[in-house]
Parts: sequence; C-alpha cells; structure tokens
Amino acid sequence: MAARVDQGELPGLVAVVADGEQVWVDPIGAGWLGGEPMQRDTLFRIASITKPMLATVAMTLVEEGRLALEEPVDRLLPELTDRRVLRRLDGPLDDTVPAHRPITVEDLMTYRMGHGLIVEPFNPPYPIIRAADDLRLTLAQPDPRTPHPSDEWIRLFGTLPLMHQPGTGWQYNTAALVLGVLVARAADQPLADVFRTRLFDPLDMASTGFWLTDEQARRLPGFYEFNAETGKLELQPVSPPEEWTRPPAFPSGAGGLASTADDILAFARLLLNRGRHDGSQLISEHSVELMTSNHLTAEQIRSGGPLLSGQGWGYGMAVSIEPDSASDVPGRYGWAGGYGTCWFTHPAQGRIGILLTQTSNVLWNGTTQEFARAVLQA
Repeated sequence: MAARVDQGELPGLVAVVADGEQVWVDPIGAGWLGGEPMQRDTLFRIASITKPMLATVAMTLVEEGRLALEEPVDRLLPELTDRRVLRRLDGPLDDTVPAHRPITVEDLMTYRMGHGLIVEPFNPPYPIIRAADDLRLTLAQPDPRTPHPSDEWIRLFGTLPLMHQPGTGWQYNTAALVLGVLVARAADQPLADVFRTRLFDPLDMASTGFWLTDEQARRLPGFYEFNAETGKLELQPVSPPEEWTRPPAFPSGAGGLASTADDILAFARLLLNRGRHDGSQLISEHSVELMTSNHLTAEQIRSGGPLLSGQGWGYGMAVSIEPDSASDVPGRYGWAGGYGTCWFTHPAQGRIGILLTQTSNVLWNGTTQEFARAVLQA
C-alpha cells in the first residue's frame, strides 16, 4: 500500500487489519497532496459502506416486529402502492404494465425492488434516467446531494415507474435510498437518530454520522481522481468539509455517512461476533446470518455485472460464494464505497480488513484486490 502512495496513485490511506484482539493500523501518506499526514482518526466519506450499517439497523426493527421481511412496503410507504413497470427499459414512462406483486421489505434488503443503476451501459440517457435526474433524486453518485427532505423525495420517486418486476433482478443503490425512508418511518424517528440510538451509541462510534462537528469536518481529506491523460491526481469538487457541518435535507442510507477506521472496525466486529458487543446481544445471530448469506440466484448475480463481479448479495453487502484470488475459502462479506473505501470480514479466518482512501481509482485499478490478498494471505 505504501508503494502505491509513493507511486502517486493516491495521496494517502489508512489501512486496518484485525485478527482476534490483534489490531494493526497503518496511516500512510497525506489527506491532501502536500498536506498533513493521514492519522488513525482521519475521517472519510465512506459512501456505500453506509449500506451494511443501514441493513443492520433495519434488522433491529425486524426483530422488534416493527418491520417484517415478507411484508409489502405499502403500509409505511403508501407512495409506492400500485406500482407500474416499464415494458421496455428504454421506453417512454407511460408505456407500462402493472407490477405482478408489491415490493417487500426483503426486496429492499436484497436490492431486488425493480429499480436501480443500469450497469451496462452505465445509466444511459433513457427516459427513466432523465426523469430521475430532472427530479433531482440523486439515484447514483452521492453528490451533488438531493435537495428534497425524505417525505418529498419518496413522493417524487413514487411518480416514476419501476424498471423491472419486483423480485426479479438485482439493481444497485435505489433500494438502499428507499430503505432509509422506510426505516425512519418504522422507527418513527429521523434516520440519523435511528442510526445513533441503535448502532452508533451502543458501539461507541462517536465519529460517525451524516454530518460532523466543525472540528471533525476539518479532518476530511480531499477527494481525488487519477487523470490518465495527464498522469496526475486531480482534486474533485465534491462535498467540501463545510457541507458536512450541517444536516443534509435527505440523510442517505445508500451512501451518506462519514466515519473513521476505528468506528468501522467496531461495526465489523459486531458482525464477526455474530451480533454481540461488550457482553450484550445487540442484534441476533439469526439476523447476522441473514445479512451475511447470499440471497441471489446465479442469473441475478450475472445481471450485477462488474459491480458484483461474481459475488452474491446478502442484506446491504456482498458475499463471496466461490474461491477467488484473495481466498480459497468462500464466505467473505463486506462492501466498498465509491469514494475509495472498502471493508471486508472473513469469518473463517476471523480476520477483518479495512482500507480507507478518498481516491475512487483504488476500486478499479487492483488496489483493493491486492489489499484483500495481502490481508488474507499474511
């Protein structure tokens, strides 16, 4: 990892390996080009690592009976009743057929609600994509953030048809956005309070949130992307630190959190310990098993294309179902964030790996795969 920083592929990173009670943390490089060094407590925009945390708080509501996995979402999201489905993905918005059945809570957990990113080609200018953009729903990248509060956001989203019949295919991101609205309504609390009371406070994740204090926000690194033409890293104008000092209009359960290495490690250990933390069972073993087991068919995995890369999907996270370059033993679970963050846990080894950067290229240039191999084969 240090070699990649030395080669100029990214300004810096924080790497974590946990094996039982042994924890190795290595801050390397800087948060900004030419800036102050990375620290163990540097905060990162963790983007889609928000998703498994959302699934965890959702399962606490299932355990309390506030939600049921098999129930339609219509009870709490009446905006999504009587869904219509496009006849053709590239067709006009009024060329639809009725949905064969309602969207269920488990459809949201497994990303099979019938709406999400189009993988290949990536989000082409179909009418359904243009309509969402016109409504400023922010269904793909985290930035720029949607201006709509949750109730208005779900109302506007409900004016659009689905792309596919519920339960048929895996599609990324939209389900987590909808699940965040559902969780807040089921708990009868703002989503930020649900996360805080059910996850952050019990795990002492004091540096994780949808917004930060002024002092915390100043510790956010810059977000960089590598320009292949110039051969240089370039600073990108996304969510500057001052934007993180105020609550967002729509707290995104798909990718809206900032966090630190130690806070993510506390969350990872909760799942590795099958829901136990500090002598208390915060979430049941059965819920952890559901979250970290594959629920997709082989065809649904194939439809995930390069996003899934042959992995299965549990609730809010990927699950390896076959031996791969990092490990001969399946069962590794975790996920990555689009700003250049990744976390995985290998329960068979009892080992956790966390790699935090703010350079999205690490997700596609082999860095995260190299990191996983190094962690699991050490």
